[in-house]
Amino acid sequence: MSSVEEFRTEVRGWLRAHLAGPFASLRGRGGPGREHEAFAERLAWERHMAAAGWTCVGWPKEYGGRGATLEQQVAFHEEYALADAPARVNHIGEQLLGPTLIAFGTPEQRERFLPRIVAVDELWCQGYSEPDAGSDLANVRTRAELDGDEWVVTGQKIWTSLAHESDWCFVVARTEPNVPPGASPGPSTRQQRGAGSTRHQGLSYLLVPLDQPGVEVRPITQLTGTCEFNEVFFDGARTAAANVVGAPGEGWKIAMATLGFERGVSTLGQQVGFRRELEAVIELARTGGAAEDPLIRDRIARAWIGLEIIRGNALRMLDGVAAGAPGPEASIGKIFWATWHRELGELAMDVCGADGMLAAAEPYDLDDFQRLFLFSRSDTIYAGSNEIQRNIIAERVLGLPKEGRP
Repeated sequence: MSSVEEFRTEVRGWLRAHLAGPFASLRGRGGPGREHEAFAERLAWERHMAAAGWTCVGWPKEYGGRGATLEQQVAFHEEYALADAPARVNHIGEQLLGPTLIAFGTPEQRERFLPRIVAVDELWCQGYSEPDAGSDLANVRTRAELDGDEWVVTGQKIWTSLAHESDWCFVVARTEPNVPPGASPGPSTRQQRGAGSTRHQGLSYLLVPLDQPGVEVRPITQLTGTCEFNEVFFDGARTAAANVVGAPGEGWKIAMATLGFERGVSTLGQQVGFRRELEAVIELARTGGAAEDPLIRDRIARAWIGLEIIRGNALRMLDGVAAGAPGPEASIGKIFWATWHRELGELAMDVCGADGMLAAAEPYDLDDFQRLFLFSRSDTIYAGSNEIQRNIIAERVLGLPKEGRP
């Protein structure tokens, strides 16, 4: 295995050579609030990466990855972001579901699903949030009942990123009817699952195909005017009985592990994008005169300091990644970067001044600063709201008493 710097040089050279020709126009395309941009072309680019062995670089070799070390994975994500390469379309499959199946899936599940994720032949979305169960998965009401050799799924998911482009969805559903949503389980279920059981029991983690009768995907128009989030309705949708990850009733444990993988090494690449956004705001402040305002200069300095703290948090979190998955301490990083990014969007609007109130063209043509401001409003909500992250830190890191519930 090459050294980290040799690996970094190899990644940089490959990206320089291949982000050219038909793929040259993809630089900077896609990302939050812009997932609609050149989606088919970005899919072709990612399959081109797969053919050269540049997808799933951190997966073990026996599952189709490169077996890259943690340091090499960081180098890959940083170089990918520094090259301004297009936003990935297979992030959820590669960074979330794949590691979950490697850790908890059966040999048959790994054989069926992992090669298609590596090759970018099947795209995935995440079916967690519901209208009455956002960050609190204990309130999930989507149900799945076993009918012979199939699960029958009924319910609704919301804020499902890229569901309209996906082939499969990993769905957290309630499969034990004697454990109602939001309630503590009865004695029989406590005995089945062991002492210390909670209202998170009775959930299972199912792999559900979306191209079938009984599944309806409805895009949600956002503040940015784009539609990367969706509602997904399941009305008797079916999936094989074998498509449950872990044992039935272990969905909470599996879902939490997936969220841990979500906060892995790719966050280092995310911060390269944050730095690029901050530099653009600073340049606008200089050229537009806003930097003459001492309050703006102070906020820019605080934003720069905050970005360094984000990186420090991410590097500290890598210890948890090396151990298998980030622990609850990852919530500290999530709160900080989400709040920082939202405040950067507010700073960008103040630097723009009155011009920031006007769309560049009809009907709703936003510039990068306006899109940053609007989309970053969601940062403190998705992937676990700030309120839920604070509860995790209080209860699971600091050991404080659990929040009282009505």
